[in-house]
Amino acid sequence: MTAEGPARAAAWVAHLRQGGTTPWAAWTGTVAGPASPLLPGAQQLELLRRINQRGAVPPALVDRVLSASAAGRGRPDLELVGARPASEFGPPPVDPAALPAEELLRVVALLLAEDLAAEADVDDRPDDLGRLVGDAARRMRRSGRGPWLRPWRTKYRLVGDPWRADALRRDLTERGRPPGGRGALVLVVADDLATMLADLWTDRCFSTGVAVPAWGPWLDSLAGARRIARGADPALVAATWAERIGRERVRVVLDDGHLPALLGVPALTPRPPVPAEAAELARLVAKALGLRVPPDAGRRILRERLLPRLLDHPGAPLAVPPEHHRWIHRRSVRIRDAVLAGDYPVLGEVDGLVSRPRALAASGETLSGEAADERVLALAVDLLLAPDGAQDRTGRQEAGT
Repeated sequence: MTAEGPARAAAWVAHLRQGGTTPWAAWTGTVAGPASPLLPGAQQLELLRRINQRGAVPPALVDRVLSASAAGRGRPDLELVGARPASEFGPPPVDPAALPAEELLRVVALLLAEDLAAEADVDDRPDDLGRLVGDAARRMRRSGRGPWLRPWRTKYRLVGDPWRADALRRDLTERGRPPGGRGALVLVVADDLATMLADLWTDRCFSTGVAVPAWGPWLDSLAGARRIARGADPALVAATWAERIGRERVRVVLDDGHLPALLGVPALTPRPPVPAEAAELARLVAKALGLRVPPDAGRRILRERLLPRLLDHPGAPLAVPPEHHRWIHRRSVRIRDAVLAGDYPVLGEVDGLVSRPRALAASGETLSGEAADERVLALAVDLLLAPDGAQDRTGRQEAGT
């Protein structure tokens, strides 16, 4: 390293602050006079360069990026290669452009979590179905159509696939049909096993309080297990409820089209189709958000604040990697046979529980590798630059000073 290293690094930082996009390896400028001994980490600098490539960056966001930490387990803030004399201690300096997208995602996930946590300060309510029930009841009373004035309507409880059940529960509650009540039918919502596994993982990605592995490692852990995860095994869920309340009050729901007539509503909103990279980004943000807000608030924030913004971005759905196709097909056949053996009423075709090999091979995004991380990073940067994200938070901070 020459004596120009610190001056070159300081000039590059200034270049990035002004919206520059030149990579560190191609940068040759220097600053006059002594350079600051303190430099942001290579992850933060490369992230800012990537953000500059996407659009104009507000000065306050520039400061946040350069001062952010890298969330989660991974390498600490890294120094620029050639910017300082070599040291025998700590990790070696790096060329920022050579960093994998995974390292940059650790930083941007923290920034997005900060934005979401700040929104929680503005609207700090628990993630409680009772709140939805109360809101719906007030709307009904104002319109003179109280939901509890129709006792002939079927009372219900939604269980099974958690992502699908949560979407249906919220939709029905908003329509004045909250779950529960004496003698309620238990509706075990289900789909083919691959879809239920994707839904279960997505549901956990949009929750805080429990660490969730990436999609591939999570499937790896299930492949060797004796039992499939409860939220993806409608036969087990149905059997559990049948023991409590009797088989005659359990229904396995494979087709949502049967629910409006059964529950007395005109129609139901389909479950939100979450692209693969959107679910992965939510998983990363949830890690950082879980350190800032309680689990109930984190779950609400992720689903009410982050999810709608993610659904605006197109992308392929999650898919099962080829190495898992055979066991998922075999296990799905066992689940179908168990549902048939239980003799539960099924709304829809019971063969819909089976994940067919051809369908598995033709389905969406397996979400692995550097290319997938790059797409997740691009989505994260878009959210960071979105008008209702970091810039709104910056405006609230400035208004409060």
